[in-house]
Amino acid sequence: MPKELIQQLINKFIPDPEVIKRHKSLQFLGDKLHDPNLWHLNRRSIAMAFAVGLFCAWIPTPTQMAIAAAGAIRYRANLPLSVGLVWITNPITMPPLFYFAYKVGLWFMNQPASADDFEFSLSTMFSGLGDIWQPFLVGCLIMGIVSSTIGYFGIQYYWQYHITKKWKERKEKRLKVKG
Repeated sequence: MPKELIQQLINKFIPDPEVIKRHKSLQFLGDKLHDPNLWHLNRRSIAMAFAVGLFCAWIPTPTQMAIAAAGAIRYRANLPLSVGLVWITNPITMPPLFYFAYKVGLWFMNQPASADDFEFSLSTMFSGLGDIWQPFLVGCLIMGIVSSTIGYFGIQYYWQYHITKKWKERKEKRLKVKG
């Protein structure tokens, strides 16, 4: 079930790995794109993809996808899934998620909210971070670590649960056939 669902999503939205491997602008990576874990769906590569993708989603920079791709190559995670998960923070979800990260950073640093009581929006983000940059970045780091850890172990647990369930169903089916 998890493997089939993820494979359907990847087949629907991601170009063929062979096309990506032959792309002119990616030739500088050489044989690194030929690592099977970057393209195959197994428990380790999917769990690592969730860890890499969810961590990179909290990096407040326009190069999140490139960082996720580099992380996927480095940690031998599923490349399309790592890059796709970065889109959790998209232009629509980014303001509330980054505001939450800012609040987490304030709480973690034990600081009161900014005295300016500014409006947290994309225009504020791009015009200058002023006094909020430290709690904001600390909050993003904390949220990246927490979400990537939950993603990694959540996938590991779900995959194991699914496999155990399938084995029990097979065992029950064999017992019914024998009985």
